[in-house]
Formats: sequence, C-alpha cells, structure tokens
Amino acid sequence: MRYRRSRCLTCYWRDGMFVVHPYPHGTPTSLHPVAAEVLSTFEDWTEPAEAAKALDHLTPDTVEEALSALTEAGALLPEDSPQANHDQEIDRHWSAWAPEASFLHYATQNDYLDTEINIQDPDLAPELAQMPPLFTTYADAPRHPLPRPRADLRAPYEQVLHTRRTHRDFTPEAVSQETLATLLSTVFGPVDFIDSGHGALYRRTSPSGGSRQELDAYLGALNVTGLPAGWYHYNGLEHSLELRAEGLTRGEAAHLCGDQEWAGQAAFLVVLAARLERMSVKYRTPRCYRVCLLNAGHLGQTFVLTATALGLGPVQTGAFNDALIAERCRLDNAGDTPLYVLAAGHPSPSGPHEPPPATPTAFAHTHLHATTRP
Repeated sequence: MRYRRSRCLTCYWRDGMFVVHPYPHGTPTSLHPVAAEVLSTFEDWTEPAEAAKALDHLTPDTVEEALSALTEAGALLPEDSPQANHDQEIDRHWSAWAPEASFLHYATQNDYLDTEINIQDPDLAPELAQMPPLFTTYADAPRHPLPRPRADLRAPYEQVLHTRRTHRDFTPEAVSQETLATLLSTVFGPVDFIDSGHGALYRRTSPSGGSRQELDAYLGALNVTGLPAGWYHYNGLEHSLELRAEGLTRGEAAHLCGDQEWAGQAAFLVVLAARLERMSVKYRTPRCYRVCLLNAGHLGQTFVLTATALGLGPVQTGAFNDALIAERCRLDNAGDTPLYVLAAGHPSPSGPHEPPPATPTAFAHTHLHATTRP
C-alpha cells in the first residue's frame, strides 16, 4: 500500500503543541514535531518501507508510530481510497487559493453546534457583565454633528434595484452633508432595540448574525460639503462623525485601495471594520468569522442601494491595503480590523471605466451553457 501526504493539510502550534490539521476529512491531532519530517517523505505516493529508508536516523518504532498516527488523523492518505480521491478533487478546485482560503472554508464547516453561550447560565454572569458596549465611541475625539433632516429616499424600489451599478467615474461635484448623513444613518444607524435576555441589542436595516452589530463604519472624506478631508468614525448612537485623523488626498485614497485610480475620484470612502469581541464574546466558533464577512456583504448591499436611491454612484472593493487603512483609521488591526471598503460620489454619465455593452462578437466567444454529456 502506498501513501501520500494530504494536499489539504495545515500544521501549526497551539497551546505549546504541534498540531497537524487535515481538512475536511481529518482530525486536528497533536503530535511530536518529527511528524513534519515524516510527512515530507510522502510528498508523492510512497511505500512505508521506502519512506523508512529516508528516515533511517529515526528508530523503526518512531517511524511506525508516526505513520500510524498520521494515517489515523487523515494527514497521510492511502492510495485509491475515497479520502485520497476527495482530497485530490478539493486541491484541484482550491489550489489557486490554498492553503488560506481552503483551510478557512473547510476547517470551519459544521463547527457551529453547541458553541453559542447560554446567556441564562448564572455561572456566566460575571463574563456577560463584561460584554462590549453596543456602540463604539471615541470620547476625546473632536465631533462633527451631522444634520438630522433626511434627504429624499422615496425612489421606487424597482427603479433603485435595476439602476444600481458599480461606478468608477465621478464628477467633481461635492456630496452634501445632508445626503451623506442620510446614507450613513440609513445603513449604519440603529432602527430599533430588542431585549436579548441579558440586556439590549439593536437592529439595522441589514441583517446581522445574532444582532451582534460587530461592524463599525469609518469615513474617509474627500469631497463632502463643509467637511474637512480626513478620517472619521461614524457614531450611530449620536449621529455624528468623530475625527480619527486629519487630511486625506486623492492620491492617498487611490493608494490605500490597491492603487485604483477611481478611489481618489470618489467623494468619500467607507471602511467597514470588525470589532471582533462583539461576535466572539457570544459565539466561540471560528465559523463566525464567516458570519462577519457575510454581515459586511449585507451592509455593502444596503449601502449601494441606498446610495443609488440618493442619486449617488456607489462602488465597493475588496482590494485595499489592510494595514495602512487600519493605521489611518487608528485601528489596532487586531481586535478592530478592516474587512471591506465602500465608496460613492456623483456619477459621471460617461468615463474611461464604464464597460461597453456586450456585442455579438463578445457573445461568440462566451460559453453560456455547459456542454451536455451523454
């Protein structure tokens, strides 16, 4: 029988132990670090006797024990086994993103059971008393109150839905504070408050897992009437902007967003940053990081639809320099970390970034249907 190291395998140190973590078919197992050397001899299909020759500096018992433990954990796979075939198929689909994306996806599958904190458990009372505050606030930051009168949001739903487009061309016209304030309050402000059984939580116009509202909005102002360029935190409870850092140039905005020129032409950027403790204090499973990403997507969609209803051109991107943006927003990039960047401005009716309509020639080079197999 020949064996091969799983292609879907991550190794790490945890609590002082060396862990091999095959996914999705295996079990995280603590082993001696010599396991890494043993695994390296099974890069391709190899018989145990052949591997033992390459490991002749180890005792036969050590090699045999390592092979047994690695096979049981799923880090070594028998040739032609269902696990090996599945491992190869996953590697074929995920290799471009491996190991980071594939490990996150499969290592967090089915780990949501029995991980929610029981808020009625009296033993947890001291811990629940330390729950993070519902709203982030920077008490010593200079504040810029936003106008309360709301801009018109009565555009028909069908019109908003079908006219929503990603815009990368903007006019030089500034966005008014009234329009910005309506956008921020509609997307990021509280709608109502609910009783969680251990205090109040609030809801927004977008869904949020467990109503944890772990995502905060940080504004990069470039071209907003009466608002100095700089970085601000949107305080949803006060409906105000808290200054985090003065100054923001178009060149800097473009550079922060992966040197995409359009980012410097927008009227403002909005960074969605996760305050992780709001989610992790209740949900202890790493799968909830997926929920944070989904929540960012929910807010992003509400943002672009609301911006469209207000006559703005929205855009969103996952291409940005996390560390630099965190630094400009004065986030630690540990417990508070950027996840998504949104932007908007007055859309230009035409521009270099507007894609042309698809032509018959384009369709001639497009596979619209999968080939039917007999």
